[in-house]
Amino acid sequence: MLIGFEHVGTTSRNLDRTIAFYCDLLGLRLVLRKPQTTGELAFLDAGGGMLEVFAPAAEISPAREVPPEEAGMRHVTFAVTELDEMIARLETAGVSIIERPRPAHNTELIKRVAFVRDPDGIIVELIERAEGRASI
Repeated sequence: MLIGFEHVGTTSRNLDRTIAFYCDLLGLRLVLRKPQTTGELAFLDAGGGMLEVFAPAAEISPAREVPPEEAGMRHVTFAVTELDEMIARLETAGVSIIERPRPAHNTELIKRVAFVRDPDGIIVELIERAEGRASI
């Protein structure tokens, strides 16, 4: 029996930089960080699931965008309360903004949406939830 969403895993070229982006800028919470035999691992709590980040000891390439005609993870999404303020904060910190806040296409669930890139090039979608949608 399914009891809930647990986590999604990503890979990072620099764990300190990734933790600073997700925790210091976006507001996730570091709950575990520990060495592994081939690198280092961290779990970041997003309030309804976690982001697992593995930083291998070996040099790795930045993330590549998954084209629409290819299966794969396209982005990771986080809900925020003040989208414009979050984008301004990220822009001030030098984060790459892909798409500024705009009305969402799926207005039954999402009011507004914006897209940025994390330090490894992973697309991060930030949303404001539609009115009446539970915050948890």
